[in-house]
Amino acid sequence: MGLCYPFTWSLLLWPRPAPLHDQKENVQPPVFNPDAADVDKREAIVSAFKHAWAAYERDAMGSDEYHPISKKGENLAHSGGIGYTVVDALDTMYLLGLQPEYQRARTWIDKKLNFNQPGEFSTFETSIRVLGGFLSTYYLTSDRLLLARAVDLADRLIMSFDTESGLPLPEVDLKNRKGVADKYSADRISTAEAATLQLEFRYLADLTKNDTYWYKAEHVMSVIEKAKLPHNLVPIYISASQGTFTDSEIRLGSRRDSCYEYLLKQYLQTARTESVYRKMYMDSMQGVHDELVQTTPIKNMTYIAELIPKNYFSGNHEYTLQHKQDHLVRFLAGSLMLGATTIGAVRKSVSVPPQPHELSAEGMRDWQTGVNLLETCMYTHETATGLAPEIAMFRTNKETEETRDWYIKNSRPETVESLFIAWRLSGIVRYRDYAWGIFTSIEKYAKLPGGGYATVLDVDTVPVSLDDKQETFFLVGSAPFILLIISSSETLKYLYLIFCDSFVLPLQDIVFNTEAHPLPVFAPTIKPRFSSGTHNH
Repeated sequence: MGLCYPFTWSLLLWPRPAPLHDQKENVQPPVFNPDAADVDKREAIVSAFKHAWAAYERDAMGSDEYHPISKKGENLAHSGGIGYTVVDALDTMYLLGLQPEYQRARTWIDKKLNFNQPGEFSTFETSIRVLGGFLSTYYLTSDRLLLARAVDLADRLIMSFDTESGLPLPEVDLKNRKGVADKYSADRISTAEAATLQLEFRYLADLTKNDTYWYKAEHVMSVIEKAKLPHNLVPIYISASQGTFTDSEIRLGSRRDSCYEYLLKQYLQTARTESVYRKMYMDSMQGVHDELVQTTPIKNMTYIAELIPKNYFSGNHEYTLQHKQDHLVRFLAGSLMLGATTIGAVRKSVSVPPQPHELSAEGMRDWQTGVNLLETCMYTHETATGLAPEIAMFRTNKETEETRDWYIKNSRPETVESLFIAWRLSGIVRYRDYAWGIFTSIEKYAKLPGGGYATVLDVDTVPVSLDDKQETFFLVGSAPFILLIISSSETLKYLYLIFCDSFVLPLQDIVFNTEAHPLPVFAPTIKPRFSSGTHNH
């Protein structure tokens, strides 16, 4: 089950600023037993998953996507589904103890799932959702069927890495086993998509002893490290042929968020043996603090801005600051807190919550930024529905008659990953309260009486308008780049973990991939090349 290190369960609360919203009288103290489950809330979340899954299974079993209002499924290819919803939700069903549902899903995988079909599929999404779903459920169950399916899929996905630079193409033809370039810009690759496959392929390599998986995925990181800019932040696009960054936005939201996340998690995944990822993560977080961390002028809300190229075609990498934060940046709050208590720890035993003397200066900085950023994220939930927008624009002028420091640009909902990490690392009850508030808003505004959950299109307007789509990440827990809506697996998985016993998937034993699939910490049996300074592929 991975490697463990001891925690000291402390009743002391790290001194922290008051929440950035105005409800200071409602601030809760830390719970005195961070191990304990809240059984009633945990079971409510299980019921929500069953409500979502039962509708999908009734109307669209095996389909990649589900439309709960029209009660029909849809596939990414005309020839059939490749398990986007079924495999993505599999480990959640197992964790929630839903054995009948799990067994029926496993039967579908065994009897009906077929990757040998025509169509072009996202390399990134298929890797994090389907490959990640197989591997995490194999980790939990040791079911050899799931490992065999993972190998079959990976042998098709790995062909997308056959490029001049070694960076994977954005799509893959699974039947013909070949990568497919971007239809609109053949040499362009999303940096985050290329750098968010490593946890999955490295774990599969360790399981199968097939080092091709390892070295193909690892080489991507050496290309990104070689191409980095002076501030250690990277643009959202990189050249497939040259392995150099193109003039494009620098941000921690869409097309860049999970790259930073995987720097930390690659270091943790292999029991902290690959120091190159520790350095890359620390350098990038320094860059984030130097260039992107901002505070609003009225309520001192912490947010993460973006850098926009002054000229998209000059090649000189000059940028201007834009005070915009999209929904996907919210992963950073939890990531900073996790990094603070691992990379930023100066001792092996870290309290819950951590104490200042247990962390380095960088660790203290990252913890505090994570706490403050999460408060900002929760502040943006103060909308008509209690759900947060996809994009928030922040005001920089103190001389304003507006009552809040931000305004909505696009309206779609949120993630609870950072709340889960904050709860596990601090034991502070307000993070559970925040999570419960999000869940009750989902139940009130997105739940359909006939089964399933739909997308709330505008979080600041009641009555709500709904989009006819239930994303797989609601069943699992994270959010993709294009639509941020109420889906079942990722969101409900993290909510379940917030309210269940803390010994379920302890953070010292596992890392979550960007789609909330838990993978084990392990001592690598394949010798890394990037860590030793060689960059072959």
